[in-house]
Amino acid sequence: MIALHTGIAIVAIILLIIKAKVDPIIALVIGCLYLGLASGIGFAETVDAITAGFGDIMTKIGLLIGFGVLMGALLHAVGAFKVMVEALVKVVPPNRLPYALTVALSTIAPSIYVDVQVVLAAPVARSSAKFLGKNGLAWLAGALGTGIFCGYVFVVPGLSAISIAGLLHVQLGTYLIYGIVIGPVTAVVTTWLFRRMLNHGWWKPAKDEEVSNAEEIEEAGDEVSPQRRPSLALCLAPIVVPLLMIATGALCELAGIDNPVIAFLGDANIALFLGLVGAYVMARRFVGTDRTATAFSEGLQTTGEILLVTGVGGSLGAVIKATGLAKLLGGLFSVGAGTPIIASILLAWFIAALLHLAIGSVSVAAITAAGIIAPILDQIVVSPVVLGLAIASGSLFALQVNSNFFWMFKSLLGLSTQGSLKTMTTVTSMASLISLPLVMVASLIAP
Repeated sequence: MIALHTGIAIVAIILLIIKAKVDPIIALVIGCLYLGLASGIGFAETVDAITAGFGDIMTKIGLLIGFGVLMGALLHAVGAFKVMVEALVKVVPPNRLPYALTVALSTIAPSIYVDVQVVLAAPVARSSAKFLGKNGLAWLAGALGTGIFCGYVFVVPGLSAISIAGLLHVQLGTYLIYGIVIGPVTAVVTTWLFRRMLNHGWWKPAKDEEVSNAEEIEEAGDEVSPQRRPSLALCLAPIVVPLLMIATGALCELAGIDNPVIAFLGDANIALFLGLVGAYVMARRFVGTDRTATAFSEGLQTTGEILLVTGVGGSLGAVIKATGLAKLLGGLFSVGAGTPIIASILLAWFIAALLHLAIGSVSVAAITAAGIIAPILDQIVVSPVVLGLAIASGSLFALQVNSNFFWMFKSLLGLSTQGSLKTMTTVTSMASLISLPLVMVASLIAP
């Protein structure tokens, strides 16, 4: 019954938002309340899960969202993203931009938190969309989503990749050898197929895109004349420097280097704050105090909207966790020992996919699935690295409304809930299915 009530809650949230035009925040809270009470966790426990889930998400990513969005607002105010996009278009033909974006996110950026990636990449995607013509925003949004998560689960040092390898006792180098091929290939193929869907009428801009505060901020950035815009190097600095700081911290941790200064500077909150300070100083220099204050104020409005809907998305995940669904699924599938190779791969994929659908977190689904399978590794004839890759593939499946990332993605890209389902949910489902046969091929090679 818990699985049934979880499914009802998720479907109800989607229908309330898309069909009844209920605001996502109200729909999410209604879904939380229904699931908590219907599954029997109790009145007080339901409220506790909602508030704790909101607080946990804010603790983890609240400052990241705030600093990142404010930095983006300031960079738009000086026309920085226009400078970046114009430089990018000179190097990469417009019809290759989505592929360049998805390859970069799935190979270079996995050391960066997915929340940071979408905060920093979304404005570039939005600004680049007009160069791709019809459905440009949808194509770039799909490329962004699939690139981020293919890197996250397949490529070391992505968090899910490291977690899976650790739980299944797979050497990181071994995991990387397979993942660095499967991840980018999956991302590129998914981006190409998604483009074919868009060409056949999948996207309806009037229903799938919506005007947002972020769009108004971008228009302000367009008002800056080319002569008054900062150089490309200055425009990139507030983004590149924090990314390098975070990546350095992650790689040092991976190498076992325990240095408090490096850990401090490599913390994502500190790195993005320094990026924000850099953007603030640059805005004061190029557009003056008044324009800077206006951009900052507009950024705060956007930040508040994103924080609230993201936090409530976290509440839904916490209520689902409180129902004990993950433990129930673990018991159902613990009988999978001793099955053939293909069946074992499919079982590992299915466990992770089902957990992701229920819990709404790629990393939690991957970690939980690996934890379920780890105790029976000795009884399975498949290489642990292949099982890990199968779990990674399954954990990608159908990122949707019970994920706080979904709501960040929606707000930052300027999409409707329907548009987010038709991009993020669609491309993660496609990537999960596309990567599965690649994992099966890997099983023929892995020892």
